[in-house]
Amino acid sequence: MATLEDAPTTVRSDGREKVTGSGRYTADLTLTGQLHAAFRYADHPHARITRIDATKARALPGVIAVVTHEDVPDVLYGGMVKDRRLFARDTVRFEGDIVAGVAALTPELARQAAALVEVDLEPLPVVTDFEAALDDSATLVHPAWESYEGDEELGRHDNVLGFSTIVKGDTDAALAAADVVVRGRYVTDPVQGVPIEPRAIVAQWQGDRVTVWSSTQVPYAARAGVAETLGIPEANVRVIVPLLGGGFGAKCDFHFEGHVAALARAAGRPVKLVFSRHEEFFAVGHRREGMVIELETGASHDGRIVARKARLVLDSGAYCGEGGFFAQMAAMHAHGPYELENVHIESSLVYSNNQPSSSIRAPTAPQVCWALEQHMDELAEALDLDPVELRMRTLVEEGSVTATGQVLEGITIKDTLAKAVELIGGGDGLADDEAIGVACGWWPCFSANAGAYVKLNPDGTGTIVTGAQENGTGAVMAMPRLVAEELGMRADDFSLLYQDTDAAPWDMGSCGSQTTFNSVRAVLAATDDVRDQLLDAASEQLEAARDDLELVGGSVRVKGSPDKAVTVASLAAGGTFHGKGAGELPEGPSAPAEGCVGRLGLESFHAPQLIAHAAHVKVDRETGVVRVLRVAAVHDCGRILNRVGADGQVYGGVVMGIGQALTEGTQLDDHGRQRNPHLLDYKLVTASDAPSIEIAWIETDTPNAGPKGSKGVGEPPCVPTAGAIGNAIAKVLGERVRALPMTPERVWDAQQK
Repeated sequence: MATLEDAPTTVRSDGREKVTGSGRYTADLTLTGQLHAAFRYADHPHARITRIDATKARALPGVIAVVTHEDVPDVLYGGMVKDRRLFARDTVRFEGDIVAGVAALTPELARQAAALVEVDLEPLPVVTDFEAALDDSATLVHPAWESYEGDEELGRHDNVLGFSTIVKGDTDAALAAADVVVRGRYVTDPVQGVPIEPRAIVAQWQGDRVTVWSSTQVPYAARAGVAETLGIPEANVRVIVPLLGGGFGAKCDFHFEGHVAALARAAGRPVKLVFSRHEEFFAVGHRREGMVIELETGASHDGRIVARKARLVLDSGAYCGEGGFFAQMAAMHAHGPYELENVHIESSLVYSNNQPSSSIRAPTAPQVCWALEQHMDELAEALDLDPVELRMRTLVEEGSVTATGQVLEGITIKDTLAKAVELIGGGDGLADDEAIGVACGWWPCFSANAGAYVKLNPDGTGTIVTGAQENGTGAVMAMPRLVAEELGMRADDFSLLYQDTDAAPWDMGSCGSQTTFNSVRAVLAATDDVRDQLLDAASEQLEAARDDLELVGGSVRVKGSPDKAVTVASLAAGGTFHGKGAGELPEGPSAPAEGCVGRLGLESFHAPQLIAHAAHVKVDRETGVVRVLRVAAVHDCGRILNRVGADGQVYGGVVMGIGQALTEGTQLDDHGRQRNPHLLDYKLVTASDAPSIEIAWIETDTPNAGPKGSKGVGEPPCVPTAGAIGNAIAKVLGERVRALPMTPERVWDAQQK
């Protein structure tokens, strides 16, 4: 099958403005009469509000509007559970809760006025230990949780926001009869998304209609959130995303668009909010969740896994956000891509007074995979087996049945592992402070509705109108190449209209690695519509049967008679060619999941993406400092439609995985306040830290995959990286680091045992 890398190189339509610095991001926008916003935060993780007084703030010269809960509808909102208000009314539940918003003539005045809003708080017990939050005696973060609207399948009670299990067979009996049993407990710190562009929002009202420019990954979700919280129709909300400076999941969901729109309505003028880096850390209810992961696996002497038991506790933080599915997702990753005869996994998503968690690139997967893959190496050691050999004996394959009952098809994870081992090379001859570790993982595809338009202009050029969001991955930028390939035109013939909720049909946004899987499906369906229209018009003009025609080189011509042709431009000049499409939604696989609770749709993995990473590391035993020297990353993501873009996702994902493995972690004090909400003490991996990364793709034909046999690409590259690094570190030290990130202090402590 031909792939897009075979096509001529084209320039990304957003490339020139990005590399020259001429592109406009949300923070660059300036509207006539624009005001600036600032928030009065709770600054306390758990307290009852007894008084809010904005008198001094309103009296400050240059302040145009101050908004509190009294100025907006009393609406609870959220994803799978509606548990949050725009402005805190009676209780604050984490330090970043917003009590009031201010619109003033300058950013400095806005911040000054926000500080003048007086808030009297009556401290409540702070729940920072999310594992202890499961205790019957624990303080309830949401005492009124039973009154919240929420998905009935979540299994909510007390501080438990979500509970999910995977159950198969008699795990206790199998463990008792196993030849070898290994147990391990792993703990992970929360992690931030840290997009290079702090979020920014501009809102402007025209009559009863508001336009919001936002640095969001999900403009349609933002539109729905503004409409819901302000009590207006979605038709009265338009969300536009200028260029987006990264997101990594942190800009998914509805966040501050409603606050800024409320301020703009109160002020009667446009209002602009631009976060500081400090706010981007502590105020955003959207970070990677901390976890406690306990694993117990039994095996026979020949390396067959006879049982796995797991207990997972995930920190949801103060609110649900869009992360209500995390308990089930984490359980599926504790199962992992392995053949398991008996299984009992319990996974709890728990409220706390910490910063809320939501989807960061491949939510729950890197942490659970890090723990599980180290656990697999421990099992290999107990069995006196090579870790690669153990995986080759236990990884799923074509026809394998998961513990939830899904029959797997198109499975090549053993091929990805074999290729990763080949690329990294053997470990013979390495210095005693160097080692190679491997890890495997999986990630599902997400099928969702999408729509698109493709229209031809009178000069023979075209415009693609899509609701898809370009997050820097290049998935949207590749659309002109795909459309041109189908219509026999050049990619440069097409422009893109995207990231505008008034222009295109609904789209899920840049999340779930779904842009190619769903949005491109819709674009190709619209392209097929245009193609049919062109063939009909050319058939009439050339007096030839449709089946005898082909689209090549900007023309429609008779097959075998290239001189008998008509150009697309001449056809477009004489008619209207406007295609629309959604495409047939791929059907996900079934899984009976008998005996399992908390079923939210993830009990089966649709067209699973399969990953194996191998990491070569060097450990300084005196300091605990770990350097990653090389990484081999091999993925089965179906057919690769854009090799340059796909490789770029792996490079970035691996580097992100290295950061999660070694340096990135939010530190909290005893009251749930962040201790390192800035880039000085929150260490990101930079280009100078990045190792050599070798990439390979295992291309397969997977049933019910995306367009042209593709799957998602964006999230899997960060899933197994930390596990591979952890296994390599353990080989050097002879001990395991059981806390993530594996900082120099933790590495040094581990070898003292």
